[in-house]
Amino acid sequence: MFVLTLTQRDAPTHGDRVDELLRALAPHTGEHPFRRSWGDEAVGALSNPDAAVASALVALRQGGRGGRRWSVGIGVGPVSAGPDGALTGQGAARSRRAVERCGRQAMPLAVEAGPAGVGFEGVPAAPDSAAAAESVLRLLGDLVTKRSEAEWAVIDLLIPGVRGQQREVASALGISVQAVSQALARAGWAREWEARPAASLLLGLAAFAVD
Repeated sequence: MFVLTLTQRDAPTHGDRVDELLRALAPHTGEHPFRRSWGDEAVGALSNPDAAVASALVALRQGGRGGRRWSVGIGVGPVSAGPDGALTGQGAARSRRAVERCGRQAMPLAVEAGPAGVGFEGVPAAPDSAAAAESVLRLLGDLVTKRSEAEWAVIDLLIPGVRGQQREVASALGISVQAVSQALARAGWAREWEARPAASLLLGLAAFAVD
């Protein structure tokens, strides 16, 4: 299981944005849907690594250019929900450690799947896979958080993996096909979708080997 703890960093100056984040995360549901845990923090848990990657990037996007509004901690491990809905277990504890580590990072995202793991021949230990996933996710975060609103306007009309969409997007936005192509190149949209599977694979390896 992948537990995401999302803590707002700029609440004192920009107000509580948890409800706004939860609306953005609504399409990314899992076994334990995202909910406000306390104060300016939201928590959720998903078993699908693709969904975990997508949710992390949604949270980083909410910070706009620079992506510093939310710290994203991903904990890999078992989790359960108490009577009040609060998440407990190793996954939740690791997610908490990860989000606390974000305060020292330029890109506020961290992944924890340790300190120990189960060894398999040819399979990295869980902490090693988690560290690799963290590195890839931070690179993806750099792409996502450098995009302008104009670039997002183009990206939000696209379906990943479907060819021949640029003309339709250009028509919908009243711009040229060349402008759409240039926006996608600046935004690194293709690079993002090429790298997402790597992040998902590494998270999956961490989940496979974690104790």
